[in-house]
Amino acid sequence: MSVDHVQELEGAGEGETVTMAASDLRSYAVAAGVRLNVRSGPGTGYGIVRVLPEGARVTIFCQRPGTTVAGPYGTSNIWDNIDDGEYVADAYVNTGSDGYVRPRCS
Repeated sequence: MSVDHVQELEGAGEGETVTMAASDLRSYAVAAGVRLNVRSGPGTGYGIVRVLPEGARVTIFCQRPGTTVAGPYGTSNIWDNIDDGEYVADAYVNTGSDGYVRPRCS
């Protein structure tokens, strides 16, 4: 089994890590016609790290609450961690849910 991502999750014991295999991860489409800002933290007050192009897909490793944002998929305070130190507003990602679809970030 190959390991794609290792992280500490909220609720895990100190120093305990959870390993996610490739089969545990999937990609989600960003809203059509949107160039989505990727930020350094879970909120609009964090700096923009990069911008995803139209038609992008993202892999969500974990999610955490942050600034509330209104987007094509509703209004939400959920932010998706798509890479180390990179977050996007869940209201712009088609996860098929209004709630959390991945574990909370630590």
